[in-house]
Amino acid sequence: MDQISSDSGWRGSPEVWLEAACEALLESGVEAVKILPLAKRLGLSRTSFYWFFKDREELLSALVARWRDKNTGNLVRQTEAYAESLTEAMLNVFDCWLNTDLFDSQFEFAVRSWALQAPEILAEVRKADQTRIEALTRMFIRFGYEETVADVHARATYMVQIGYISMQSAEDIAVRMKRIPEYIAIYTGQMPQKRELDRFFARHGYRPG
Repeated sequence: MDQISSDSGWRGSPEVWLEAACEALLESGVEAVKILPLAKRLGLSRTSFYWFFKDREELLSALVARWRDKNTGNLVRQTEAYAESLTEAMLNVFDCWLNTDLFDSQFEFAVRSWALQAPEILAEVRKADQTRIEALTRMFIRFGYEETVADVHARATYMVQIGYISMQSAEDIAVRMKRIPEYIAIYTGQMPQKRELDRFFARHGYRPG
């Protein structure tokens, strides 16, 4: 809930400060996530920050929690979503790569860049990688793959996408959509059915030309 002060006006809210911190992280890296610059960005007093966070470290921890809950949490949920076939299950996962409400690639890149200079963040990234790969592995096992084979397919699926993010690859949406059936075939060994692709394209507002 927003906090109001009779003598100094609006102080913001935890979410307002966290959103500003996230924007600063994406724009300029973790060094930009500092209390005074955030206060100026929001047009609030520096002391307002302390109504919601003990210090900068607590704010940074909240940023990591937001990244973990969004990117890892949603990816895991997508691997567990209902699907009649492995190819449909993989298309559920691919929703993450096209819907920023499910998985924010810019946020992912920013946190991975942060991890290069902070061992504790690197540990968080490695934990997230393991959790995501394990979720993908379980998805393959659910459709009959032996555990070792499932693990290899999961790693191939995941590491290609992290490569996209790390390289900041920018594909035209039409080009990417045309490639998706072949990616699915490579990752699963099966070509997705037309009805599966039609549903996938429809939920992303894409019409094959």
